[in-house]
Amino acid sequence: MPSVYQLKPAFQNLLRPITRGLARIGITANQVTILAALISAVAGGLIVLHSPAIWTYFLVPAVLFVRMALNAIDGMLAREHNMKTGLGTFLNELGDVFSDSMLYLSFAWFPGIPLWPLFGVVLLSVISEMTGVVAIQTGAERRYDGPMGKSDRAVLFGGIALALGFGVPVGPWEMWVLIGANFLLLVTIANRVHRALKRI
Repeated sequence: MPSVYQLKPAFQNLLRPITRGLARIGITANQVTILAALISAVAGGLIVLHSPAIWTYFLVPAVLFVRMALNAIDGMLAREHNMKTGLGTFLNELGDVFSDSMLYLSFAWFPGIPLWPLFGVVLLSVISEMTGVVAIQTGAERRYDGPMGKSDRAVLFGGIALALGFGVPVGPWEMWVLIGANFLLLVTIANRVHRALKRI
């Protein structure tokens, strides 16, 4: 199924000159990965402390965009500049799950956000990423199939935050959007299992 993840190669091409510059000055892939996790944790903390200040809504898409850029850069540093390490693999997978959880759980402090579907999205997000990693143990490659992969979740939560920031009234739409995300995450998990089994 289609996913925002399919746009990743074009995004990487835009960031490749920055990546080369970072490699030249000695910045490592692991340092970039850790920075992305720290930014997400700090942003989540700021939202908890200052919500519902208007600027906290706009902080979310800004941080998500920076994180997507940093995630693309750390991958290119590792692959294209010989920075792959065992530690980097752990940091990359665990850092993404940690970052998403810290940022998305802070939405509980935004007015009108229903808690149970929000927690469902966070839990199923962890399971979907774990499913992608477990695929390697079956002999398949790491699976990133959608329709609610990491990039798709970033677009979803960024959109919710922007809508609230621009004054869209709090209402049932938040509940239904998150319920829809839960359903799409279940589809994502099933897709990753199915595609992995097909590749064995």
